[in-house]
Amino acid sequence: MNSENFLKLGHKIKYLRCKNSMSQFDLSLKTGLTTRTISRIECGQIDPKYSTLLKISEALNLELTELFIFQF
Repeated sequence: MNSENFLKLGHKIKYLRCKNSMSQFDLSLKTGLTTRTISRIECGQIDPKYSTLLKISEALNLELTELFIFQF
């Protein structure tokens, strides 16, 4: 995945998190990730591992594949 797609993925995660009225702190509690990691993912600064994306999708009550649909 290229950096543009990392940014799209991060924006999608942020959109879904906000849609669920969750702060980065709330998401960190549900996933076990740090708020810094969540912030870096949302800003497209890092390439998240599969297991990380799985934790995020589960915390947002989504199928993993839904994170990769960028029309929102």
